[in-house]
Amino acid sequence: MKREQLTELLYQGLETEMGGTKVYETALRCAQNEELKEEWEEYLEQTQNHVQVMLGVFNAFGLDPEAQTPGRAIVRHIGESLVKAMEMALEAGPPEAAELVACECVVEAETKDHLNWELIEVASKALKGDEAKALKDAYQQVEEQEDEHLYHTTGWCRELWIQSLGLPAVIPPPEEEKEVKTAIGAARAKQARKEML
Repeated sequence: MKREQLTELLYQGLETEMGGTKVYETALRCAQNEELKEEWEEYLEQTQNHVQVMLGVFNAFGLDPEAQTPGRAIVRHIGESLVKAMEMALEAGPPEAAELVACECVVEAETKDHLNWELIEVASKALKGDEAKALKDAYQQVEEQEDEHLYHTTGWCRELWIQSLGLPAVIPPPEEEKEVKTAIGAARAKQARKEML
């Protein structure tokens, strides 16, 4: 495995989690639906914990969590852009529009976050010893939560958009009701939604 690229992945992973806390803090200001707010409050707490999990990985790898890489700078820029988009939506339009923008921004952030953790799992299988254990332990602590963050927020985004179109929406979304934590589960929930209407 290319050590330099693994290090880059870890720096991007830490920055994604750090930026994720800011994304959720801003998204909560946009949220109108009380159930969605509760969901995002939980995800904010979990993401704050994920920062600590990543810092534990950095400790195991002997990495400086303050060091900067080109990829980390790009991840930070994207996260800041998502926060800025939500702030613009809060200033520009009706609250429901800001909520939609927030949903989309959370889905964007969680897509990158989910990918990072998938890659961390792959890397953990190519390592040995303490580093492999550190990555495996970190992955096991967060993966189910990361799945939920992505699949549930995607469902919220879809249903709130459908509602905004004046069409029948399923709120909370089936992903929430069925406690989806896998891609297959998300596909089944989406199919069940079609059958509900």
